[in-house]
Amino acid sequence: MLESLVWLGEHFIGMFAEGGKTFVGLVTGIIPTLIVLLTGVNALIALIGPERVDKVGEWAARPGLIYYPVRYILLPFVACFFLTNPMAYTMGRFLPERYKPAFYDAAVSFVHPPLGIFPHINPGELFVWLGIATGISALGLPLTELAIRYLLVGLVVIFIRGIVTERITAVMLARRAQQSEVAGVEVAA
Repeated sequence: MLESLVWLGEHFIGMFAEGGKTFVGLVTGIIPTLIVLLTGVNALIALIGPERVDKVGEWAARPGLIYYPVRYILLPFVACFFLTNPMAYTMGRFLPERYKPAFYDAAVSFVHPPLGIFPHINPGELFVWLGIATGISALGLPLTELAIRYLLVGLVVIFIRGIVTERITAVMLARRAQQSEVAGVEVAA
């Protein structure tokens, strides 16, 4: 019984000791990189001018098929890169109501795919990429190729999601307008 308690105590504190080693690895590894990246991105926004970054959102709000890639690839990418998660979603404020759900869907779907190249976009979820990267590194495979593939597939996925969500939103808004029309006729009668 005593041996079991000793074993339990040693392994219990050992778990925290391993957590401490991981923490020290983060503090001497990725955390300084993230701080420098965030500082660099904020400096870049200040140099470009926040009003110019905001103009991209206004441009993406234009109607037409030609603006789909702007609205569901370029705008989410720019928003996630410059504003990071969760601030990126605020870029949707420049879009008409009918485009906001689709933009949000695209932006929220893009905060994970670029982490291998741009970890500042979503540092709170970096552990997902680091877990995958650890496994890939253990296999001796290159990480850069995987990071680029994740980024490219992410761009395709957000484009598709943006278009599909925009269509679903259009159907739902049409239904709401129709129901309001029917309710208005019934009240008037």
